[in-house]
Amino acid sequence: MEDSNSIAGRRLTTIQTHLLPSTDTSNSQIYTNSTAAEFVDDRRYSVVLPEKLNSGKWNVYRSARSPLKLVTRFPHHPEIETLHDNFVHAVDTFPDYKYLGSRVRVDGTVGEYKWMTYGETATARSAIGSGLQFHGLSKGACVGLYFINRPEWLVVDHACSAYSYVSVPLYDTLGPDAVKYIINHADVQAVFCVPSTLNVLLSFLSEISSVCIIVVVGGIDGHLPSLPATSGVQLISYSKLISQGHSNLRPFCPPKANDIATICYTSGTTGTPKGVVLTHENLISSVAASTLQIKFNSSDIYVSYLPLAHIYERANQIMSVYCGIAVGFYQGDNLKLMDDLAVLRPTIFCSVPRLYNRIYAGIVNAVNTSGVLKQRLFNAAYNSKKQALMSGRKPSPIWDRLVFNKIKAKMGGRVRFLGSGASPLSSDIMDFLKVCFGCPVIEGYGMTETACVITIMDETDNLSGHVGSPNPSCEVKLADVPEMNYTSDDQPNPRGEICVRGPSVFQGYYKDEVQTREVIDDEGWLHTGDIGMWLPGGRLKIIDRKKNIFKLAQGEYIAPDKIENVYAKCKFVAQCFVYGDSFNSSLVAIISIDPDVIKDWAASEGIKYDDLRQLCSDPRAKAAVLAEMDDLGREAQLRGFEFAKAVTLVPEPFTVENGLLTPTFKVKRPQAKAFFAKEISNMYAELATMDPTLHKPL
Repeated sequence: MEDSNSIAGRRLTTIQTHLLPSTDTSNSQIYTNSTAAEFVDDRRYSVVLPEKLNSGKWNVYRSARSPLKLVTRFPHHPEIETLHDNFVHAVDTFPDYKYLGSRVRVDGTVGEYKWMTYGETATARSAIGSGLQFHGLSKGACVGLYFINRPEWLVVDHACSAYSYVSVPLYDTLGPDAVKYIINHADVQAVFCVPSTLNVLLSFLSEISSVCIIVVVGGIDGHLPSLPATSGVQLISYSKLISQGHSNLRPFCPPKANDIATICYTSGTTGTPKGVVLTHENLISSVAASTLQIKFNSSDIYVSYLPLAHIYERANQIMSVYCGIAVGFYQGDNLKLMDDLAVLRPTIFCSVPRLYNRIYAGIVNAVNTSGVLKQRLFNAAYNSKKQALMSGRKPSPIWDRLVFNKIKAKMGGRVRFLGSGASPLSSDIMDFLKVCFGCPVIEGYGMTETACVITIMDETDNLSGHVGSPNPSCEVKLADVPEMNYTSDDQPNPRGEICVRGPSVFQGYYKDEVQTREVIDDEGWLHTGDIGMWLPGGRLKIIDRKKNIFKLAQGEYIAPDKIENVYAKCKFVAQCFVYGDSFNSSLVAIISIDPDVIKDWAASEGIKYDDLRQLCSDPRAKAAVLAEMDDLGREAQLRGFEFAKAVTLVPEPFTVENGLLTPTFKVKRPQAKAFFAKEISNMYAELATMDPTLHKPL
């Protein structure tokens, strides 16, 4: 496969100006010339390349910040080609700066933050890497990390980069069987864990034959269990490995840009996890390109609580190293995160919509219960500040002093940047956060397969409801999906499946050419399965999914077909439509009931009704149906987020004639979503009365 950067280079060798499409999107569209400065002034965030695709259309977009070539290196430090180079740059530039901070003491108590500098971390990194070499690991060996965020996670990750090991994050959310599968699939030789995850490893130790050493972080050698000699596995503490490494220091074995840096396994939707192979170039190009969009510096403080096993947090950490940022870890309990924020007082906070929804609900609830006068003051302050921000004016500082500084204090009072990813953030909540915290709220869109960022908002962009423009390391196009009526000819906004190409796109799924070919085509385009729409200025908006797969607000993937097959066994259910989206954390279901069964049930319960529709609306009937569905869900071992939390019962069947079924009798999801829009909205509204964070604000 030819590198997309070289392809783009050939296309653009004679182009000295940016090319923008006119409003005409036909095959014969006209392009106009402009300068880079004019693009920024005209609020052009991406540009169309002069590339006619196989479809005969012009719809490849690049960031207006780097339209002539894709970014593969940090603009001011092109010598940084690998994660190892990136950390060496940080150690050379910021040796005595704070780097890794933790509140949790050795005895498990919690106190003030204690810090390791970049220089001290470098010393520990060398010891860990040398220790692994001492125990027989050679270049290319896979190293598993099986614990949540804490300083040792990053020390081990840096050691992997310095000695050309491949880091393989392991995490509990997929369950013990998935952890065992990943270890075996990647032939993991060393696993770093904590005492709680050690117990899981020991439960299937005889089934993970590739592992030769287990290192326990936070464990004491004298308290570790003894393993039988026949296991062939050494079990030692992290502190002992550090000591062994110090006594047997080995020179670095630096990787090359195209060497594998990590294999990140994703849950997918069904079946076994898929291993996303990411090289050093993939990761460096993605993060380096992001530095053109957002600016951090060595005085910033970042709080790390998002899972390090996920690409979102990994990319944030690479950015932190490049900028010399101090990274403070939460104490491991999400319920105590606000306390950690008050002590750490971060300047950068990256999160997911689920938490931002909770912050929003908490502030709104506090305002609504504060009394009439304080409510009026908040509303006046909010409306005045929002109007100023949206019109590009500087808000009056009086509103911060009277109202918003108290809100900012809940997160330490110093946050100057809020980032959001993993699923869409409601535009209402984004605007609310901008006003309350008085700082940019930047949303991005990406995948593990693209080393995180595909598109990202510009800090100067006040428009919400979109995910920004292409990361300068990516080219993005929308491919026609005629079966869903999405095409690049759609007016006024082109629509289609989001496809990505560039140096940040992954190499493929580990040991799985079949699934790799399913998502990467012959021209190197990664097909995301997401449906997007271009907004004015070259901004991208996510509007749908191509396949029957979607994310909930907390980032969990849902395969509704699987869940519907479980609920189809319910005696009340004739047909079932399970719905969810990335704005909500729960599933709901539309149930076409079996009329005979529900009538028999009503008779047995002594329930009177005039007609079947009235019976379907009876809360007792809904409760009975949902209870049996829950029983079937537990029997089928559905995960908690796969359970429908509310149901609507309808007497009419789904048919081909009413447009809800395909000729092969499958539910037509877009049509069902539109047909039952009112019922879906009502269910989420009912759920919101129990938990305001379960539904996006209207």
